[in-house]
Formats: sequence, structure tokens, C-alpha cells
Amino acid sequence: METATKPLSNHIGRKISRVRELRGMKQEALALEIGVSQQTISEIERSETVKDETLEKVAKALGVSVEGIKNFNEEAVLNIISNTFTSNDTSTLNAINFQPNFNPIEKIVQLYDEKIALLERLLQSEREKVELLKNSKGE
Repeated sequence: METATKPLSNHIGRKISRVRELRGMKQEALALEIGVSQQTISEIERSETVKDETLEKVAKALGVSVEGIKNFNEEAVLNIISNTFTSNDTSTLNAINFQPNFNPIEKIVQLYDEKIALLERLLQSEREKVELLKNSKGE
């Protein structure tokens, strides 16, 4: 990718592109958000400078401040992410540190009890059906 190989320096367009990518937004979505075409977003991202009015619209659509775009530093962002990222999922990397905020055995017992109650309701329903069939044939 071209934006990854060139330094961002003061190239506002590239900074917009990287912030957009980090936000997981496509050019089309950003274009819709600010009321322009995808080609216009492409032009903005290739531009070294961007009009303040346009930059404000883009920043608002991306959920960041104008200063956030102007001062964007990818290395700083990656450092912040690596120093503050914590995950509570059970992925392979985090499985060792998984600490549920509930007792798993209690959950298993609860599920078992719910299953038994469901089966009892199902059995009662079947008994009622059999009784109805007996009564309808006996008439």
C-alpha cells in the first residue's frame, strides 16, 4: 500500500487516509457521510493540503478532532495501542488469562436445571395431547 511506505510528515491527505483506515471506514462511507463522491475523497487523500472547511467535515465524520488529524502520528498510535490493549476474549493468546466474572460450574448447573424444566414442560404437553386424543376418540 502506498500510504504505508511514504512517511506521513505534514501530508494531511495521507493522515486522513490512515485515520479512515484505522477507523475501518471505506472511502465510499466517508464520502456519503460528508456528501461528496468517492472520487473526491480519493483526491482529498492524495492532497498534501486540505481546506479547513473540508478538514472539519472529514474530522467530524471520522469522529476525531481536526487537531487529531493534523497531529496524527502512526508510530505514536501503535505505541498507545500496544501499551494499552487488553482483551477479555478467549482467543488463543488470551486463554491463559481468562478470568470469567461468574462461576462456570454454577452456569452449568443453571443450564442443566433449565433443560430439565423444559423437558418437564414438553412431557406435560405430550401428556395433555394424549389425554385430548383419548377424550376425542371416546366421544
